This record gives sequence, C-alpha cells and structure tokens, in this order.
Amino acid sequence: MSLAKKPAPLTAKSRRSFLWFEKIMALLVLTNYLLVLFDVSYIPLRNLWLQGRVQLFIKIGPFERQFPQDPIKILPFQVTQWYDWVKGIEPYKETEDYLKKVELLNEKISQQALQSPDSATKNAVNYAKEIDEVLKNLRQRSTDMINSNPFQIANKTGTLERIKNKMRQHVFGTRDASAKEAFNIFWSRPYLSENGFRRELNFFDNQIKPLIETNYFRAVGENGEYVNNFPLLDFPFFVIFLIEFLARTWYISRHHKGVTWFAAMLWRWYDIFLLIPVFRLLRVIPVIVRLNQANFINLKNIQTEAKQGFVANIADEITQVVILQIINQLQSSIQEGGIRKLLLQQRTNYYVDLNEINESTEIVRIVSQFTIYDVLPKLKPDFEALIKYNIESILTQLPAYQGVQKLPGVELLETQLVGQLAAQIFQSLLDVLTNLVKGDSDLDKLLTQIVDKFRQTMATELQAIQNFEQIEYLLVALLEEVKVNYIQRLSHEDIEKILEQARTLRQQNSAAQL
Repeated sequence: MSLAKKPAPLTAKSRRSFLWFEKIMALLVLTNYLLVLFDVSYIPLRNLWLQGRVQLFIKIGPFERQFPQDPIKILPFQVTQWYDWVKGIEPYKETEDYLKKVELLNEKISQQALQSPDSATKNAVNYAKEIDEVLKNLRQRSTDMINSNPFQIANKTGTLERIKNKMRQHVFGTRDASAKEAFNIFWSRPYLSENGFRRELNFFDNQIKPLIETNYFRAVGENGEYVNNFPLLDFPFFVIFLIEFLARTWYISRHHKGVTWFAAMLWRWYDIFLLIPVFRLLRVIPVIVRLNQANFINLKNIQTEAKQGFVANIADEITQVVILQIINQLQSSIQEGGIRKLLLQQRTNYYVDLNEINESTEIVRIVSQFTIYDVLPKLKPDFEALIKYNIESILTQLPAYQGVQKLPGVELLETQLVGQLAAQIFQSLLDVLTNLVKGDSDLDKLLTQIVDKFRQTMATELQAIQNFEQIEYLLVALLEEVKVNYIQRLSHEDIEKILEQARTLRQQNSAAQL
C-alpha cells in the first residue's frame, strides 16, 4: 500500500496567490451577507427606500412629535423601483387611484389658472364642473379609505391613523374630531377657495401624500406565504460557494493524510451556512472567519480573550464543584470512621515514593534543627527563669533549707547558686539536643522508629478515647465551615498555576510507575 505524499510547502508566490484568492472569496461572502441584511431589513425600512427621506416619529400617550419637522432627503433615487419585485410588492390600486385623482385635481386647477380672460367665461364653467367632480370623487374615496382600511394588508394601520390625525389637526385644529368630516371639508371648493388651493394642496403633497405612498399590496404564493424572489438573487452566490466548497474540501482531503472528503467538509463546517437557504443571518459566521483568514480583520486578541474568559468561567465552576465534592467525601469518610482506619493502616508496598526521602523524618529533623539552633537560644532567659523558679520552689519546701535561710548572707548566696544552676541545666540540655540533631544514619533510624511508633501509639490511644465520635463531629463541622467561608476564594485561584501543578503531578506519578 502506497503512502500519501506529504504536500510540498507553498512558495512565497503561491502564498501570495492563495491570499489573494482568500481576499476575493471573503469579499464575495461579505457582499452576499450584506445583500441578505438588506433583504431582511427591506420591508421594515421600505419607507426609506421608497422616499429616501428620514424622519423620527415619537408618540408617547397623547404626546406626539416629529424630528425634524420636515424629513431629510438622504437618497437621490428610489430603491423600490428595482427591489419591490423581489418581495412581490405592487402598488395598492385603491390608494394609487386616490393619488392619481389628486394629481388630476392639480392639473385642472393649473389649467384653470392658465386660461386667458377672453375665454374665461365658458371654460371657467367647464373647469369648475370638472374640479367639482374630482373633489366629489376624492370625498367619496376618502370615506371609503377610512372605512375599508387598505393599509391593513401591508400592516400599516398605524399609517392610516397618522393620516387621519394630520387631517383632523389641519382642518379642525384638534384630533378629537371626525376624520371623515375632516376629509369632506378639506376636499370642498369653499374650504380650498377660502384657504387657497395651492397652499392646501401643498400641505397634502408634503404631509399626506408621502404617507399614502407607503401603502402597497404584496402577493401571496400557492404555499400561503408572501412571494419572495430573493432565492433567485442568492442562487448565483450559492453556485459559486458550492463549487468553492467542494473544490476546497477535495483539496484538503488529497493533501492531508488520513483525512476523508467528508472529514474535510466537517473541517470547513462554517462554510455550510453559505449553502443552506434558511437561517441566512447565520452566514455572519463564515463572513467573520473568512475576513480573518484573508487578513482583513485580526481576531487573535478576541479569540485569546474569549478563550480566557470561557476557561476562567468554566474553571470557577469546576473548581467549586471539585473542592466541594472532595470536602463532602472527607466528611463522609470521617463519619464512616476513615480516620481510625487511616491511623491503623500500615504502610504498603504500593505507596509511591517520588524522591526516596522519608518526608516525616526529614520534617522532624528540620523542625528540631531550627528549634535548637534558632528558637531556644533566643528563649534562653525565659527558660532559665522558669528553671530557677522551679528550683526555688523545691528548696522552699525543704524543712532544712527553711532553717538555713535565716542565716546572714544565705539569701544572696542562694540567688547566685540558683541562677548558675539554672543556666548550667539549660546549657546542658541545649548541648544534648545539639548533639542529638547533628545527624547520622543511626539517628535517622531512631527518628523513623519514633515517628512510626508515635503514629501507632496515637492510633491505639485514640481508639481508647470514649469521645472519639466528638472529634469526628467537630472535624465534619469544621469542613462544613470551610465550604461556606473559603470555597469562593479557592475558586478564584490562578487557574493556569493549578493546571500546571496538575500536569506536573500526573507526570511524576507516571514516571514513578514505570
């Protein structure tokens, strides 16, 4: 069986070419995702794409305000002319005919104004009749619009309410009035003549017409859902991403030993979001990954911080759980008599000695050395005073000494002798202890025997104590207090140091078992 050849390392020219390919694909993926975002936001933002104007409308209870008063134009063209078909959007016939009637009214008024005085008599009568017919039609259409609510299909009933409120406010100066009556008065010759045709029609064009224009009709397909032609726009991207995905994963499977084509597809799992026709917003995942791979953005610091935060949070939880479990096990072991069993247990051959040192004996030696060489000399005056006090106590209890004490000069002599005796006793004891800890093989054996004997004797004596259950109870209670008071602190220990210690212990244990 032939082995797969190891892929040759990429040359500098190949790396540059590959990076350019990554940049092109990253920009293509980004373009597709921006198109997805535009499609998702198109319906909510259609008013902007239709009129290219921005105006903030705020309403809280009876309070209503627009900022600014006149909308700001930010787009020089209507995006809806190109994109309405994608969403299956068509002009709503009723509201479209309404606006056409308003345009016709504007034309008739303009034509009437352009008439010369010579022909004004006959033509004026004709234009007046035509204008009255248009106004009558607009009054009827306004009533029908309020009754039928054609804005409901586009989920814009709120827009109709704004139209009614604006008309009430304009005609009556208040919103607590009939909207139908407001429209009937507005589309009447006396009202328009009194307030000026051009002024009132300008109000309609600036305040009412933009709101009516936002209404639309959206077709429903045979599946019961609104018509959506976005898959037609997305299909060319799908073909490109599919070809690239298959080619890239095939290349990975051919140039990495032991990696199947399916495994390579799992390797590039994030690209799968580019191929599924649902949950398109999740394409943000391959967008971010590819922009990072193409060096357009740098996610190294973000990845490091995210991993550290994730590990720290998980480590906190794990640390608390592990330590609580250990303490719970210790409590259970104590309640089941584990301390007694431990004290009585003899050392076995299974005990792992990491350094061939008897730690208990060495601890006794170290404690003894710094006690004798460092601690006791500093406490010499105190110990001498203690010895002197005991000697004087013994002498005062002797009957013969009580009689001699009354002789002249004996008290001074007593003080000197007792002081010298106390100093000699302490020094002798210190010399003995110093010689004892100088250390040799015999001393090590003696210390080991003492430690083992102490453990055995302690275990035997503890078994004889009647209230050993009380000691166990106190230990369990102490561990419970440790859980309450210190577990939270332990959970904030340096996780890296803990993990490093854990790795070191595992390595030492593995080396000792070999």
